[in-house]
Amino acid sequence: MTTNQASWEERVFRKQRECFNKIPLEWRVPDDLLSTFKKPMSEYKHDFIRANLIRRSGILTARELKITENYTVRELTTELAKGALTSAEVTLAYCKRAAVAQQLVGCLTETMFPEALERAQYLDSLRAQGNLAGPLHGLPVSIKDNFHYKGTEATIGMVAFMDEASKETSPLVDILLRLGAVIYVKTNVPQTMMTSEAQNNVFGRTLNPWNTAINPGGSSGGEGALIALRGSPLGVGTDIGGSIRIPALCCGTYGFRPSASRVPNGKMRACNTPGMRFILSVAGPLCLDLEGIQLFFETLFAAQPALYDSTVLDIPWRKLDALPPKKKLRIGVIPEHPAFPLHPPVRRTLTSAITLLKAAGHDLIPLSTAETLIMELNEVAMHLFGLDQAAISHVVAANEPVAPAILHIGTQVERLRSFHKSTISPDPSGLADSMGKFTILNARRAELRDKYRTLWRKYGLDVCIAPPAQSTAVRHDGFGLAPYTIFLNCLDYPSVVIPYGKVDEVDKGRKFELRHNQVGPGYDYDLLKGAPCAVQLFTTTLRDEECLQIAKMVNDCLNGERQVHTCFLRGRYN
Repeated sequence: MTTNQASWEERVFRKQRECFNKIPLEWRVPDDLLSTFKKPMSEYKHDFIRANLIRRSGILTARELKITENYTVRELTTELAKGALTSAEVTLAYCKRAAVAQQLVGCLTETMFPEALERAQYLDSLRAQGNLAGPLHGLPVSIKDNFHYKGTEATIGMVAFMDEASKETSPLVDILLRLGAVIYVKTNVPQTMMTSEAQNNVFGRTLNPWNTAINPGGSSGGEGALIALRGSPLGVGTDIGGSIRIPALCCGTYGFRPSASRVPNGKMRACNTPGMRFILSVAGPLCLDLEGIQLFFETLFAAQPALYDSTVLDIPWRKLDALPPKKKLRIGVIPEHPAFPLHPPVRRTLTSAITLLKAAGHDLIPLSTAETLIMELNEVAMHLFGLDQAAISHVVAANEPVAPAILHIGTQVERLRSFHKSTISPDPSGLADSMGKFTILNARRAELRDKYRTLWRKYGLDVCIAPPAQSTAVRHDGFGLAPYTIFLNCLDYPSVVIPYGKVDEVDKGRKFELRHNQVGPGYDYDLLKGAPCAVQLFTTTLRDEECLQIAKMVNDCLNGERQVHTCFLRGRYN
């Protein structure tokens, strides 16, 4: 072991000890609660949600359990505004629940419990005087680690960024505070924030609370795991290739990727070269009900975010006319791409959703592989991401090991290139000039976006439905590429993931095997049984309002009374 290796390991040890010591002694999970679970937990299948471990920890009072389990986001804000709930008690309940969640699945990075409780008391004093700080008055909100929050660190799981306290707060977080929110925790991410595995050398691995042997998604994986355990009513993540939607899929939550430049995304920690952002990252919400996502956007845009962040387009959130109850939607169906085959539960989930939507009277229009351009858009995206090697350079410079999930993606990319002939002319792989590559790729992306515009008009589509991924959550470090989300980042189309069903007995015995000209994660029914499933909806650029409105209609059709939030309350997980 070299001196440098010892140095980064010692720094990480100190950081992890510091984080653990911030959890009050009375919030520590009893050792005997976890003693019956096999270790390491990432290698064994443990379901912390159905096992009710948060309740069994005995750390939350009956009232705190009610606060964290019996309210939607909108209901919480209503009760806080009325004074039926105080910000202090709501914040304390969520701080305690987040602390327990951290000890179970390792979903947090920074915790600001004392500061959050102090702010909550201030908000209660405002309320006592008949004033509210804003529409989110007293609501605890969790944020992904790449957001700056003054006085805390934003390491994004990179040794290179340790020991640097943020000197300012990111504009989006500042707006949330102006709206009355209470920021109390930051959540874990993957090394480089470019994989679907929330694991890094600074904070370790985040586990999926539905099954500790499978991944929670990424890069907003800490948010997904925390929200699944109801350790946060509303979380804010970011998405550059599926980083909101994949954790939503893996952890059974809702997640919305808005159009680029609609939600403030400036002054955040990033590991790319400044100015080299070819596909824009976007910030967006995750929570357990679509109404919470609606509330996030309504309140955010009412605050005129363009006044606080120059990365934002000054476009208000449009109030749409209500859809007629019997409105017939024209829904395009994104097909399974031959190179990116779907796991049996994913194919079944999509087929089931299509059947229900047809039965409800909607028009489902099958689209072809040639029309939907999944491979072509992924090829452009992968080349664009490859133009900037700053992230991996930070890892190498800090002398920390490269995360296994990053190496796995590299292997999959090489496999894909071994059988896929480039559709870009000239092939940018042979060019040494980065600007020349970017010019070619930008022209190709514009061409593909125009083809999608033509496709949309040709069929008169309202929305498209697609799988969020080839798989559900899978064994740790095995997720790999994200072809069914990245193509939408390349198009810059708003999209939402809706939880729908799970891997169950009907999937048993269905075979899955990758051919020589296919890429994807492995399939293991016994491992994945019980994992959440989902569908993905998307509309065209800047039609975020329509995307969310249609998502509500589709969600009601698919889930009916079995809403994710309600099912959690009633223990109806099957």
